[in-house]
Amino acid sequence: MTVIQSTDAVTEVKEWLSANWDPDLTVGEWWERLGMSGWAAPMLPETAYGKGLARSEVVRVQEAIAEFGALPAPGGLGLLLAAPTIATHGTPEQQERYIRAIVTGQEAWCQLFSEPGAGSDLAGLATRADKDGDEWVITGQKVWTSGGKQADLGMLLARTNPDAPKHQGITYFAFDMRQPGVEVRPLREMTGRALFNEVFINEARVSDAAIIGGANNGWAVANTTLAFERAGLGAGGGSAAASTAIPGTIAGDLDKRVGDMVTARSRGGSGGPGGLSSGFKALSSLARQTGANTDPGVRQDLARLHTLGEIARYTALRQKALRTTGGDIPGMGNIAKLSMSMMLRLSRDLSLRMLGARGMLHGYDTPSNEALNDLPGGPAAAALTEMALFAQAPQIYGGTDEIQHNILGERVLGLPKEPSHDKTTPFRDLPRN
Repeated sequence: MTVIQSTDAVTEVKEWLSANWDPDLTVGEWWERLGMSGWAAPMLPETAYGKGLARSEVVRVQEAIAEFGALPAPGGLGLLLAAPTIATHGTPEQQERYIRAIVTGQEAWCQLFSEPGAGSDLAGLATRADKDGDEWVITGQKVWTSGGKQADLGMLLARTNPDAPKHQGITYFAFDMRQPGVEVRPLREMTGRALFNEVFINEARVSDAAIIGGANNGWAVANTTLAFERAGLGAGGGSAAASTAIPGTIAGDLDKRVGDMVTARSRGGSGGPGGLSSGFKALSSLARQTGANTDPGVRQDLARLHTLGEIARYTALRQKALRTTGGDIPGMGNIAKLSMSMMLRLSRDLSLRMLGARGMLHGYDTPSNEALNDLPGGPAAAALTEMALFAQAPQIYGGTDEIQHNILGERVLGLPKEPSHDKTTPFRDLPRN
């Protein structure tokens, strides 16, 4: 596979944008053009509608698209998780069926992994998949499902063999979220948003053709998804610019004029609370505005935040260099996610220290936030208070920080695991939460 160098990739994507960007297209037409070119998901292999770029190079391409003023690639878990997982484990037919619709924004995805009784112990999931001819009948409950309300499809883990040990009897499905028997309920967070949902599945159906990676091999496929999730959530691994348009058939953005969807946010914003580089810039600006830049403690923590960001950046470059020689940094995704969690907590503490009493006020909708704009910190304070409220979540979702430490200890450092019969006892015989 030919790997494009980052400077060449940025030059190439700018030339492509000059020849192809048209604000009068619909969002769907633009994403079709972007996806078929390989620039929507340049981290994917060339055989799966990508360019084969390293993650650090992908960020530069995303920045170039945003700075050009074009609408970025369709965001969400389809591009972040489903597409690279299917590129790794899917058949050529599945790659054509699912990845093309992801990179062109035609279908949105969610992740149906966690359950009320199987969060950190994901392999303890109890959602059933019972064979019925060439289909499976699914019954169970999922929780903490990001984007479930707007998803066309879900990455579903279900138990297909309860007589096997719990890690061996799981299958990974591409699951239709729009069918009867699927109910999605929003879970409102303390930020005021409802990014997460709980999903109730009652005798919904999925075909054999939608199994990714083979029956009862879902744990291996799920670990691939989790690795992409942790790398994507990790410091320096996120999207450089999030699209303001939502992919899929449910949100209703595909038929809108693409030029109308390009806003200041898509021209260079971070696209969410996890935008670490822009977060450092915002905190540095707030320190100057409030005079906190003369506080030795604030200056020290700003330097620490910058240092952590640079370590993450150089680690990503080191990983890129190792991969060109066939090497790898063991546990890189876990390390990146732990770093991101640490940086967000530090950003939270810094922002609240500088905002003072203003940090205790948060608007839970747009009118409420606008009413606070004249207070110290101005409009930027709303983003900082939301980030501060949100900062508790990353150390839980995508595998808790404690799980990341366990993985690094056991799989990277070779430390002994806790005694357990999980890998030899049939799932139906295990004690349940």
